[in-house]
Amino acid sequence: MTFDLQQTIALGSGGPQVKPLGIGAWSWGDTLFWNYGKDYGVAEVRSAFDAAIASGVTFFDTAEVYGRGESERLLGQFSQQCDARVQIATKYGPFPWRLTGESVREAIAASLERLQVDRVTLYQVHWPFTFFMSQETLINALADAVERGQIEAVGVSNYSADQMRQAHDLLARREIPLAVNQVRYSLLSRQVETQGIVRMARELGVTLLAYSPLAQGLLTGKYTPDSPPPSGPRRWDGRFKREGLQKIAPVLDLLDRFGEKYNKTPAQVALNWLIARGGVIPIPGAKTAGQARDNAGALGWLLNEAEVAELDERSREWL
Repeated sequence: MTFDLQQTIALGSGGPQVKPLGIGAWSWGDTLFWNYGKDYGVAEVRSAFDAAIASGVTFFDTAEVYGRGESERLLGQFSQQCDARVQIATKYGPFPWRLTGESVREAIAASLERLQVDRVTLYQVHWPFTFFMSQETLINALADAVERGQIEAVGVSNYSADQMRQAHDLLARREIPLAVNQVRYSLLSRQVETQGIVRMARELGVTLLAYSPLAQGLLTGKYTPDSPPPSGPRRWDGRFKREGLQKIAPVLDLLDRFGEKYNKTPAQVALNWLIARGGVIPIPGAKTAGQARDNAGALGWLLNEAEVAELDERSREWL
């Protein structure tokens, strides 16, 4: 099936329109998990940004904790040097020492300064544990930022179905919709379906941002039972060991088959599976121009219902 390259999807009910694919910038500036500064650096991530923009992908997701703010700084720098309209999503970390609404206001101001913007398309709560700050205090502080014009849409991340409902209801008191819940979602991580998160999102009109949509590279076909393990912490992840890779081989075989039909890579098919579900925006990472271009190849076409169902069945083990 063909798919309009210019098609957009709303963040929530009546929220900002973005492409149904974004770029996750966790690896930009991160030295702990992704080996930024060793395996790659600013030149590579700048090329990834440029390639994404050239491919029509203009929605980028970052967070204040990524690279201790370096991801936001890099994205801000690149965006300022770009003629295209860049849409930015970032995230607030509800750390234990953040006790008041003023803490939220200060965090938003710091992110905007690093990003070199007055307003972000989407601002999300990174995780649901607010420790000594109530959800009501947090949500009201975000609503205040919307009214100040600093945030276009409000989202959450890693929230359960019940937590998402609570955030939605608190925002509704201020007549502000909950736009997004950012969750781990891929063919190898489908728990959001059995946990009621997908169902609740549809009921509330909330868009899902799917992080790790390629399962940290497992769905690219790059890793085989005979290939060396990846660098960094992933080398200790059992999914990247021989037994784990043998387990996912049937899913990769089907991605290969559909890839041959559409002249697409396994990664592009895996991303398209999420897009085809509706109400889901995958945000794969990209450390290089090649990865950004490959991600963009998930746009412009669409798996049919039978193919989506076959991938659903083949990946049932990861529900």
